[in-house]
Amino acid sequence: MTSEEQHRRFLTILCFGLVYFFWGSTYLAIDIAVAGIPPALMCAMRFLIAGGLMLGYSRLKGENIRYSRAQLGKLAIIGLLLLTGGNMTLAYAEQYVPTGLASLLIASIPLWMILQGAVLLEDHHLPLQGFLGLALGVCGTFTLLWPQLHQTTIFGRKELWFCFALLVGSFSWGLGSVLTKRWKTGSSLGTAGWEVTIAGFGCLVIAVVKGDFGQGHWPARSLAAVTYLIVCGSLIGYTAYIWLLGHVTTSKVSTYAYVNPIVAVFLGWLVLHEHVDRFILAGSLIVIVSVVLVNSAAVKTKQPVVPAETCGN
Repeated sequence: MTSEEQHRRFLTILCFGLVYFFWGSTYLAIDIAVAGIPPALMCAMRFLIAGGLMLGYSRLKGENIRYSRAQLGKLAIIGLLLLTGGNMTLAYAEQYVPTGLASLLIASIPLWMILQGAVLLEDHHLPLQGFLGLALGVCGTFTLLWPQLHQTTIFGRKELWFCFALLVGSFSWGLGSVLTKRWKTGSSLGTAGWEVTIAGFGCLVIAVVKGDFGQGHWPARSLAAVTYLIVCGSLIGYTAYIWLLGHVTTSKVSTYAYVNPIVAVFLGWLVLHEHVDRFILAGSLIVIVSVVLVNSAAVKTKQPVVPAETCGN
């Protein structure tokens, strides 16, 4: 193994570790943050500050952060799908859904990424084992939601509807991740900075429309949580995630989604004293098994993909 290969292997292990731990802990941080700051405004603060710091640091390093309109358009779509569609949905949901349950529903992301990748990347298709895994994942999701579905007041329960919203957000995140691979937008800090910044403006528009600026009471605890999200969730975690998307297969990158719940459920139980019942334990086991089943399926190659235009550095 050459020194370059060793360096890449080290970076891969490091980035996986950063995404596994820090994104697992962000569920708790988001819960604390939205207790005092409206979700859209909190996400706007987080992404605009983090994105600005990314772009500023990239510029100081001498990196070219000017891209064509077509390239910026692709980065905008990816950023809005990943962060505005995926992460902001999570922030709203955590006002009603326990952090542990939210993280387990987000564990459906690998299933979406595998399915969307088979359609959009056009270089492979899932065998029967993969589709069985997808079906098992649906069963796991219903197990997680069964206590809410079993209630007679189902249509009046915000918790249930936000659980379904998390599944939509997971679809959005998966689509953004797959498009990152399809469009080969790069894994530089500059490209990540543009994605985060544009997502921040998207959240800001929603915050203005909803009148969020007059609703928050800004406790120190929430501000500390936002600071943690900016540094650990965005600057470190998101940058590591984008790097992995550029250097590791989509199926391997998606494994973070079933490692994060272990961290999230533990922290939710330890810090917020959230209840962990048999439905959460059974549903989480089914979801994790389904994701492992899908990712271990032998993906069959169909045809090589014509290289797409890449974003410059």
